[in-house]
Amino acid sequence: MLPPDAYESGSQPKNFFDQRYCDPSLDLATTELSIQKILDEELCPSFYVPSLSTRGKCLPSLSALNYIPSNFTLPGMVSINHTLASLTDAIGSCTDMLCSIIFLLAVTGFIALGVIAWLLGDSRNILLPRDSGGMFCGAGKYLDRPNMLYVDLLKCETTTNVMPAALDGIKCPTMQVCVSKCPSEFWMLPPDAYESGSQPKNFFDQRYCDPSLDLATTELSIQKILDEELCPSFYVPSLSTRGKCLPSLSALNYIPSNFTLPGMVSINHTLASLTDAIGSLITVYNTKPILMQISEDFVSSWYWILLGLMLAMVLSLFFMLLLMYPPFIVISIFIVGVLALGGYGIFYCYSEYKYFSTSKLSIMDLNFRTNVSVYFQVKETWLVFLIMLIVIEVILVVILDCFRKRLCTAVALLDESNKAIRCMMSTLAYPLITFLLVLLCGCYWAMTSFFLATSGAPLYRVVALNSSASGCRLINSTDECHPQTFESSAYPQCPSVRCIFNKYDDEGVFQQNIVYLHVYNTVAFLWSVVFVIALGQSTLAGTFASYYWVFNKRDIPACRVYQAFIRTLYFHFGSLALGSLLLTIFQLPRMILECLYHKFKDFEGSCGLFVFSRLHFGFWCFGRFLNILNQNAFVMMAIYGENFYSSARLASDLVMRNVERVVLLDRVTDVVLLFCKLLVVGPVGVLSFYVFSGRIRLPDAFQAEMLNYYWVQIVIVTVGAYIIAQGFFSVYSMCVNTLSICLMEDLERNDGSLERPYYSTRNLMTLLHKSRGETIKQEAAPLS
Repeated sequence: MLPPDAYESGSQPKNFFDQRYCDPSLDLATTELSIQKILDEELCPSFYVPSLSTRGKCLPSLSALNYIPSNFTLPGMVSINHTLASLTDAIGSCTDMLCSIIFLLAVTGFIALGVIAWLLGDSRNILLPRDSGGMFCGAGKYLDRPNMLYVDLLKCETTTNVMPAALDGIKCPTMQVCVSKCPSEFWMLPPDAYESGSQPKNFFDQRYCDPSLDLATTELSIQKILDEELCPSFYVPSLSTRGKCLPSLSALNYIPSNFTLPGMVSINHTLASLTDAIGSLITVYNTKPILMQISEDFVSSWYWILLGLMLAMVLSLFFMLLLMYPPFIVISIFIVGVLALGGYGIFYCYSEYKYFSTSKLSIMDLNFRTNVSVYFQVKETWLVFLIMLIVIEVILVVILDCFRKRLCTAVALLDESNKAIRCMMSTLAYPLITFLLVLLCGCYWAMTSFFLATSGAPLYRVVALNSSASGCRLINSTDECHPQTFESSAYPQCPSVRCIFNKYDDEGVFQQNIVYLHVYNTVAFLWSVVFVIALGQSTLAGTFASYYWVFNKRDIPACRVYQAFIRTLYFHFGSLALGSLLLTIFQLPRMILECLYHKFKDFEGSCGLFVFSRLHFGFWCFGRFLNILNQNAFVMMAIYGENFYSSARLASDLVMRNVERVVLLDRVTDVVLLFCKLLVVGPVGVLSFYVFSGRIRLPDAFQAEMLNYYWVQIVIVTVGAYIIAQGFFSVYSMCVNTLSICLMEDLERNDGSLERPYYSTRNLMTLLHKSRGETIKQEAAPLS
């Protein structure tokens, strides 16, 4: 290794370099180049180690590295272990290979499951409705007819018709036809249409009749058309909901006074029957398998979910760029805004409490109600909100008062991180890569879920359209059929018999294990997402570590993010898989607890809710601990190149030795960044609640009332927004965390002398001693 005195002025290259290992064009005896010039042009090595010829290439001997001298610490390295790890990485040592293989197998299974689901499933089963013959509306020959219309909507009324129950509540015992557009007006077949000689083309609308019927040329009578349900005898203004024309509840408020259907005694009777039929349709949607319902919800709201995630990305990018300016001003504005918002909430709750205080209605008068808005009509609700907001406001003020000095230091540490980020502006673009990879995993998971939910073949049943006829009473809608081979002549006693689509097969081997496949799909998805986030954290840790361990912070080579990304992916793929697996394993119990809580939250029993909340809090704390452990381990992997276990152990020991020195300051900085993340997640989550719960009315193409589990959409948007915010703000989080760990390692390895100088900047060292209430010794001042 080139000794330190070689860098002194006047040193001769021939006295330090070996001609055998220099460029042949360089003659050390006669050259006029300086030693620094030779090193800059890489004409001679600054160090070399015992090597073996491998395919003509001199590669360091791994066995010789076991006998490396104790003083062989290369320039820029913090210790002999750092030098040894760097040499080992240069040779090509990968870590945690077993975890790499397991993760690759899991990802391969994830991809294979998507391919199999794509081969066996049909997304049109969710995206498009079917007519009575099993044909898709909006595809094939019905491409211009994307909506499905129930010919006789009243037959869906389960209170007067037992046939829907026989059909498992999936379909109404009436013909369904594909139409180009849902009806937009009230219409009913007039009485003179039943007179002899009436022409169908003079009464029916071809748009709402069966496509196989041509009203201009048909010889069928109107009564025959009604019996075979080729055209509806009435229709009302409807909206397309998941491709199905369902009557608009708001339009029923303006039903004409003379719109009394045949068999009804009054307009109120007609209105009640229509309302019951609509309610029955909404109810039968809830009888479908839960995975099918969630998939249908996702199909009808995916663009709003994507819009919410895009909003989270824009907000994250905006606030992250805003932190590039003096962070003290930004954080101060945020704190003042939060306190002002809390004060307004207190004022609003007090006003509402005062308004309802004169009401005689009490919360004790209300039983359990699914309509949450009822609880906002009693004073006790607003009193609880008022007390909660006052307590939260007081806690925030107390925290700000107790930690105001550390908060100022944490904000100053963020400002110091800005200097590192400005030297490597490409780090600000890396979260976009994380976002795209997470979005890719999410889209593949959603696609696989869709095709898994539609992997069953369509099943059809024999149905009597006029079940009240004497010859049709024996048909109980349990016989299976196929529309291509079905012949109504096999039932001569019942002329209205039809073969109608019922549901999708759920009794096959693949379908019986569909729940386990969905679980595997979700676990593989979570593991992939956590791995992508871990890859981003490790890449950023390697980037900022290379910034710290350089004396002159301006001499940072280009493409540091790219180099750190390739090095991390090549050498530490298995370590990232292991760390992400630990987080994934402890995410599953939290998800199970969330599902159980939403399933049993309506049951009384404070003991069960207490156990749920304590378990959920415990798993959250442990997950937070694992997250911090992973981040510290990734930083140590970037410094030393060790595997995950060794890096986590080194990081834990280092942190425990410096709890009072840096760790508390680092955690306070994490709290400040957490507020920034909540500034993104909060508005997006609240907005998604108002949208998917129906409090904000959206265009008629989306009806929140038709969602089976609107909280699933809220959870997806909120969790997705947090993942996106975590990915973007991980630039600052990993920068602060990396600089803190490197600073702790620097303080333990060096003493600030000329022989062992600090690598830290003067400002960073000043922040450290300021947080401890100490002064910096002049002889230990770091280089700027």
